Amino acid sequence: MKRKEFIRKAGLLTAGTAAAPYILPSGRLFARTNTPLADHVVLVMFAGGVRQQEAVLQRYLDDSQDVKVQGNIMYNLLEGAAPATKIAYGTTAPGGYNGGQPIPRLLSQSLQSQGTLFTEMRAQSAGHYTGLTTLMTGNPGVAQGLKARPRFPTLFEYLRRHAGFKASECWFIGNTIGNSTPLLNASDHSEYGLAYGGNFFAAPVTFGSAGIDVLSNAKPYSDEDLQPMYAMKEFLDRSFNLEASAFDSVRNTPEERTRIKEWMRDVYRRLQSGQIAFPPVTDNGDAFSIGMAAEVLREFKPKVLVVNMSAVDGCHSNFTGYLQSLHRADHATGWLWDRIQRTIPEMSGKTTLIVAPECGRNLNPNPIQDDNDWYAYDHSDANALRVWGLMAGPNVPRNLVVGNENNSVGRLTDIVPTIAHILGVKDEAMNAGYLDPLARSLFDRI
Repeated sequence: MKRKEFIRKAGLLTAGTAAAPYILPSGRLFARTNTPLADHVVLVMFAGGVRQQEAVLQRYLDDSQDVKVQGNIMYNLLEGAAPATKIAYGTTAPGGYNGGQPIPRLLSQSLQSQGTLFTEMRAQSAGHYTGLTTLMTGNPGVAQGLKARPRFPTLFEYLRRHAGFKASECWFIGNTIGNSTPLLNASDHSEYGLAYGGNFFAAPVTFGSAGIDVLSNAKPYSDEDLQPMYAMKEFLDRSFNLEASAFDSVRNTPEERTRIKEWMRDVYRRLQSGQIAFPPVTDNGDAFSIGMAAEVLREFKPKVLVVNMSAVDGCHSNFTGYLQSLHRADHATGWLWDRIQRTIPEMSGKTTLIVAPECGRNLNPNPIQDDNDWYAYDHSDANALRVWGLMAGPNVPRNLVVGNENNSVGRLTDIVPTIAHILGVKDEAMNAGYLDPLARSLFDRI
C-alpha cells in the first residue's frame, strides 16, 4: 500500500472511531441496561376489531343481540364457562346448522390462569391501521397515512439496534399484502429504518397457491450470482431517478438469506406433501398464518415474532361469522402456545406470549343483519377504544387479573415497552423519545 493511501485510510478510520459509538461484539450499540425476563417473545395481534362485550366480558349475545345468553367462547385464553344454548360460534357439523359444534378446548389450563390478564385497556384509535401501527411502534402516530411505513421506530428496530438481534431473529407474519401490512416490519425513521427491520411474510400469499406456483421451483441464487443483478438494479434505479430507499430491504446477511431461501424451499416441499402441522380447525387465513408462524419458530427460534390475524373484521356485516372467527382465533392462539411448549424445546419455558387486539367495536349495532337476524357492529365510537391484553410466560405473575370495567389499566402503546422490558432494552426504548409519553411496561403497571 502506498504511503499516501495508507495515511488517507488511517485518517478515515480515526475519524469514524471518534464519530461513532463503540460497537460491542454482539453488534448492538451499548450494553443492555435491564436483565431480560425471557429469551423469546411472541406477539399475537388478535386483530380485526374485537368487541369487549363478547371477549373478556363474556356476554355472548346478551349485550349485542338482546338474547339472554352469556358465556365464554374464548376458553383457551380465558377462564369461564361456555354458553349453554344458542351455540353459533363453532364449526358446522355435517347436516347441522351453522356453527353448531364448538371447537374442543386445546389447553388444559387457560392462558389467563397461566399468566396475567388486563381486562380493560385503552386503544389509541378505533381504526385498524392506526391500531396495528400502535401495537408495532408504541406510538399512535395519528398523522400516519395508509400505504406508508410507520413514522416512528417499530419494536424490531428497537430490538435490533439496542439488543443487537439479527434480522433472522425478528419476524412479522402477516395475513395479507394489502393496505400497509407489509410495511409494518420497519419504519422510515432516519435513526432506525429498514437496516434494523424484521423479516416479513404474508403467509397466505407467500405459502399459498400463488407462492407455490411462482416461488417453489425458483432457482436459489448464490451471493456471487446476485451481484450482477444488484448492479443492474442500481443502474436502472439511477437511470429512472428512483430513490434507493424505495427499493431498500431488511438487512439479512448472505448466510441468513441463504438459510431463509433453503427453508422456504423445504416448506414448499412439505406443504405439498402434507407434512406441516396446522391448528386442527384451519378454515380461514388466520389459522394458516398461525401455522406458518409455528414453522418460523421451529426453524429460526427468533427472539421476537409477531403474527397478525384479522378474520373477526367480518363483524361489519356478519355477527355470527364474527363469533366464529373469534372462537377460531382463540383456538389458533391456544394451539400456537401448546406447539411452542411441546415441540420447540429451545423455546419451551423460555417464551413470553402477549395477546392483544388493535381496536374494539361499537357499543351499538349498525342496521345490517345476518342469516340469524343478528345485527352487525362497526368500530368508530368510545366503546371501540376498549380493549384487553394477556401475557403468559417466565416472570409473568400467574392467575392475575388487572383492572376491571370501571378501572382501565394499560394502553396499547404499552406493548412495545413491555417487549423491550422482557428482552432487556426497556431503558433504551423509553429513552429514545419516540414512544407515547404515557406508555409504560405492563410489568410496571402490575
